[in-house]
This record gives sequence, C-alpha cells and structure tokens, in this order.
Amino acid sequence: MKAILGKKLGMTQVFTDDGLVIPVTVVEAGPMTVVQKKTKEVDGYETCVCAFDQKKKNVTKPEKGIFDKAKVEPFKVLKEIALDGNLEVGAVVKADIFAAKDKVDVIGITKGHGFSGVIKRWNQHRLKMTHGTGPVHREVGSMSANSSPSRVFKNKHMPGQYGNEKVTIQNLEIVKVDADRNLLLIKGNVPGAKGAVLTIRESVKAK
Repeated sequence: MKAILGKKLGMTQVFTDDGLVIPVTVVEAGPMTVVQKKTKEVDGYETCVCAFDQKKKNVTKPEKGIFDKAKVEPFKVLKEIALDGNLEVGAVVKADIFAAKDKVDVIGITKGHGFSGVIKRWNQHRLKMTHGTGPVHREVGSMSANSSPSRVFKNKHMPGQYGNEKVTIQNLEIVKVDADRNLLLIKGNVPGAKGAVLTIRESVKAK
C-alpha cells in the first residue's frame, strides 16, 4: 500500500485547460521517514513506524530511543502505517509516490466544536417562534411518548460532543503533485483544521 503523512495547509482553487474551477486542499505530504519495522516474530504483526515533521526539543525518552536506534533526527509525529515490506529503516517517502488522477483516502481528526446543541450538531430545525413555544426555541423538542414506551429510544439525536473525531474520506482525486515542494493538491475538502496531521493512502475502494 502507498501511504504518506502530511499536514493540511489550507484550500485554494485551480483551473483546468477547459476553464473549469476545481476547489482543492493543499497538503504538505512528507518527507516521511521509516524509523522502525515491526515483525511477526517480535511484535506479532508487520508494519512500519513512520516519522514526520522534524523538531529539535521536547522529545520523550522512549521516542528518543527510537530515533537514536534509527540514527535520524527527532520528529513531531510517529505513526504506524502498513507500507510496502521492501522499505528499510531510514527510507524516506516523498510526495512523488502519488501522481495526478490517483484516488486516495484521507484520514484526519475533524475540528472540535465542544458541547453543541441539536441544531448545530444534527442540522435540526428550531421550534416555532409563536403559539406558546418557548422561551427556548433551539431545544430538542419531543423526546418520546410518556406512557409507552416511557423511555427515550437509543440513538436519539441529542446535544453533546461535536467534532474532534477520526474521520476517513474515501475516493478523493489528486489534482496535482508538486514533488519539488512536497505538495499534494487534493480535490475537495479533507478533515481537520489548518495544520492538522493527515494520513493519505491509496484508496481501498477505488471506483
């Protein structure tokens, strides 16, 4: 599987030769370094531990041990990714593993909105502004029958924590690859705020 770690930089638009406007998300993809390989014999499964976004301070002792063993500088992000088994420790993965028109899945953490009401969280309508409704017009509304079933059904849309969850958007198209600057231009929107760390992998359900 082809995959790379990246950072969301923001959104812009590009024009095709036909004059069409395509909204794109600009992602700084890599360079990503393989710092550890896990094997079935030692760890019970096979994967690669990859590092992204170099830093110079605030490295924990366990992380420092991984970096020292791989003989690389410290990084901010460490993540396990199932990559091609031929990659060795110290191998560097760059944005040029992808090409224009490739289909990818983008995994990230969505923006956190805190404790939110049902209108913001579930896109519900507000209550009527007249006929005795109120003084609150943005509340949930009717919850359930009072005698039968005398309870609120599971999965009822209620206020609560909104956002700040892991989301995968599938089958996004790469519009352009800028290998010199390690940039991927991905059609449409991807999860997270500016600066969010993303995992970009080849699509598992490519159409």
